[in-house]
Amino acid sequence: MRGHAADMAETAAVLRIEGRVQGVGYRWWAVAQARALGLRGWVRNRRDGWVELLAIGDRGAVDELERACAEGPEAARVTGVTRTDGQDDGSAGFTEKATV
Repeated sequence: MRGHAADMAETAAVLRIEGRVQGVGYRWWAVAQARALGLRGWVRNRRDGWVELLAIGDRGAVDELERACAEGPEAARVTGVTRTDGQDDGSAGFTEKATV
């Protein structure tokens, strides 16, 4: 139902992506996916082995990115994606951030 006012609402979500998601091109892949969906935000590795992603934009596009992240790139083995509400941090475009 794309085009409905409810679908056009902007949202921000933080995704915690777990599994074999570091050292497999996950961040590069996530940047390409998010940009293709017209989203703003960022993605970064966490020192304890998971990937954190902030997606800002059309609710439907954020939902689509969440579904894609559950699959990930071919070399990844995603075991879980946890979504929580995020805050629009004013990101311009979608970028890769340093590990924290």
